[in-house]
Amino acid sequence: MISTGPKLSGVTQTTEAAAHANPEVPGPRRPWIRRMTPHRAWFVAAVAFVTIIGGAAFNSLPGLLIDPLHEEFGWSRGEIGLAVSIDMALYGLTAPFAAALMDRFGMRRVVVAALSMVAAGALLSVWMTASWQLMLYWGLLVGLGTGSMALAFSATVTNRWFVARRGLVTGVLTAAGASGQLVFLPLCAWIVENHGWRPASVTVALAALVVVPLVWLLLRDHPADIGLAPYGGKFVRKPAPRTGAAKRTVAVLFAAARTGPFWLLAGTFAICGASTNGLIRTHFVPSAHDHGMPITAAASLLAVIGLFDVIGTIASGWLTDRFEARRLLAVYYALRGVSLLFLPMLMAPTVHPPMIFFIVFYGLDWVATVPPTLALCREQYGDDSAIVFGWVLASHQVGAAVVAFAGGVARDVFGSYDVVWYAAGALCAAAALMSLVIRRKPAPVGVPTR
Repeated sequence: MISTGPKLSGVTQTTEAAAHANPEVPGPRRPWIRRMTPHRAWFVAAVAFVTIIGGAAFNSLPGLLIDPLHEEFGWSRGEIGLAVSIDMALYGLTAPFAAALMDRFGMRRVVVAALSMVAAGALLSVWMTASWQLMLYWGLLVGLGTGSMALAFSATVTNRWFVARRGLVTGVLTAAGASGQLVFLPLCAWIVENHGWRPASVTVALAALVVVPLVWLLLRDHPADIGLAPYGGKFVRKPAPRTGAAKRTVAVLFAAARTGPFWLLAGTFAICGASTNGLIRTHFVPSAHDHGMPITAAASLLAVIGLFDVIGTIASGWLTDRFEARRLLAVYYALRGVSLLFLPMLMAPTVHPPMIFFIVFYGLDWVATVPPTLALCREQYGDDSAIVFGWVLASHQVGAAVVAFAGGVARDVFGSYDVVWYAAGALCAAAALMSLVIRRKPAPVGVPTR
């Protein structure tokens, strides 16, 4: 008779029976080996980081291509903004379903399919001749693809593989999107200015495809797949695949929608999306170009936002592990609103110190809201937090989509983006107040509060 050995615990213990039944499950390792080898969770997080960078490459394009597409095809900025808004809306609306699909089919399959869709949308746009094709390729294909790798992917990785350092890992994975912007924005701007927009679109497609083998070979769905406990936690068996992904996603939405914190989180995150992806990412470059600034210079400023976004988001994750998330959100939104009110006065043909200060400041605050928002979702909704966060992210992207479209229309009507900057600043002030209203969920008896 084969002994089952000690009960599973710690980081790497497995039973002999499990090791024989599943070759991927290693036997017990010696303590000195465990001390020298980083936990596998960090490798999974690294693969997820690179994946998000590859998927985020497309996000560097829309702001760069508004003027070239307008000049080549005669499409209005409102039409182009509508395609961007469809992409952003689907990005958000896909996220909660993607989280449920990852529970059903695993992260690897969902992410590989998503990367392929992004590549297809970016590549097919090279041959488009009508605005409806822009909406189909950019809006539908890229929106569905990027939405399946949205922050719900980060939440799933964090929830499954980490118990300790969740705030920090959330910040790092959130910063991956900014890192993609940092890498691809200057490159794509140079390509657009020197070779046209089509080679830039091909570059984005290739970036998504290159990541596919890495995901398939190295990403693992759950620590139990290789006989490990999550980082900082105890061993848990891998849950059975959950069927009815769409039904579960909708059911979680209806349950969360009956609670006040959900609507406050969704409202604040919608304003976050409006003031970042919808406004700055989509309209900063054309707005700066309106004031005589070269496209490459404006794109470089956006890349600097990406650089400081990495710093700010990781720092926000560290702070979220230590301070109350509601108050962090209130501070982030208040500072963002104040900075937007000054932006119209800073626009000029050349880059000057006050503009650099704005860029650095805004970069630090760009998606610093994500770690505390995800922490509040986790606190309020437990095991369903990844799906709830997916719906909260949907509101983020709906807010971004509305402003991406409205910003283009405002530019067509008023000949300036100024009114949009001021409106966004006022919305951020409202988000700061909403953050403070979110009630804290009482901790279970015997669990210390932060």
